[in-house]
Amino acid sequence: MEAMAAANAQLRWKRMEIHKEEEEEDSSTASDSDILTQDNYERAEKRPILSVQRRLSASLFEITDRVEMGQMASMFFSKVGVNLFYFCIIIYLYGDLAIYAAAVPLSLMQVTCSVSGNDSCGVDTDTKYNDTDLCWGPLRRVDAYRIYLTIFTLLLGPFTFFDVQKTKYLQILTSLMRWIAFAIMIVLALVRIGNRQGEGHPPLANFSGVRNLFGVCVYSFMCQHSLPSLITPISSKRHITRLVFLDYALILAFYGLLSFTAIFCFRGDSLMDMYTLNFARCDVVGLTAVRFFLGLFPVFTISTNFPIIAVTLRNNWKTLFHREGGTYPWVVDRVVFPTITLVPPILVAFCTHDLESLVGITGAYAGTGIQYVIPAFLVYLCRKDTQLSFGYGTVNKHRSPFRHTFWVAFVLLWAFFCFFFVTANIVLNETQL
Repeated sequence: MEAMAAANAQLRWKRMEIHKEEEEEDSSTASDSDILTQDNYERAEKRPILSVQRRLSASLFEITDRVEMGQMASMFFSKVGVNLFYFCIIIYLYGDLAIYAAAVPLSLMQVTCSVSGNDSCGVDTDTKYNDTDLCWGPLRRVDAYRIYLTIFTLLLGPFTFFDVQKTKYLQILTSLMRWIAFAIMIVLALVRIGNRQGEGHPPLANFSGVRNLFGVCVYSFMCQHSLPSLITPISSKRHITRLVFLDYALILAFYGLLSFTAIFCFRGDSLMDMYTLNFARCDVVGLTAVRFFLGLFPVFTISTNFPIIAVTLRNNWKTLFHREGGTYPWVVDRVVFPTITLVPPILVAFCTHDLESLVGITGAYAGTGIQYVIPAFLVYLCRKDTQLSFGYGTVNKHRSPFRHTFWVAFVLLWAFFCFFFVTANIVLNETQL
């Protein structure tokens, strides 16, 4: 948010300079205009304008323009930094697409495959399935998963080759379904615990899952790339810091409620990576409609987001390789970029549907960059840029409460710990195998 305010100040100041140049050009000859333009440019770029800073400090840093992270990176980072930023965003979006591509077929496979033949129950009680178990006749569960993945790719993959627009009502419907599903799962788990049917008896402490916890937490809370679109339209930003803090506190409380009800409602060894599938059991949910709604919930919500994320990734690829004034050939623009966007995550989904590992890896590597590393460098560099442009002592009205440079170093150190723990988790798991 502090970097967004600093970027708005830079953009507003440049517009003021352009407006002043235009006024001076109207009152001067054409020959003098070039000299004045160059002089104004140098003054705006190199010389602090302290008088203007004193008069406009209240409104100069107001967040009125939506400045996305990519634009902020181009304003405050070097060329290498901008390329690294887009590389991080692209890796994260690839991980997102791989998770989505695996989650939908996995949910369909779990709900429709049943060794007992009772498809209405979806997932049998106390049954631990392997991918090699039979699903329909001679077809194994992994075969059913790959069939669903193929259908998923054929139905939603073509959207990557086009633009996805006007998704407002689709996103509202998706959000509504999410809240309904979350509320149902929490209530059902609480009822089951209240009726003394809870199966979970967690130990007081178990550190075996801490290694992967870092990546999962980053992936769960990471929304920094969406903040410009969320904060900019808010009319009054007087209490925006408190509002964001309360928002994160509410999310934390909601995650805690969902997690702890799950811990005490289900046994740890029976919990599935896709939590909604735990409610596709006859002994947990009696109503068939509710059971299928929760079991197939990821199919509805994730399928609507997959094309949007795919198009976003494709556009980031275009931006990364874009050269000023250049255009792409039709084949590159309409075939190559969509193909390199769609193929890698689908191949990953074909190779594995281990959602816990996919979420942990995506969160620890790309997510850590977006949530910790990029914001830390953005705020550090924007502070230096603001001092050079507007003079030392300039106060950004949206500056962070953690304004000391120590906090920037602390965030980067925390990011390293997230990276280290998840890497250790992957290495140790591979060693055990």
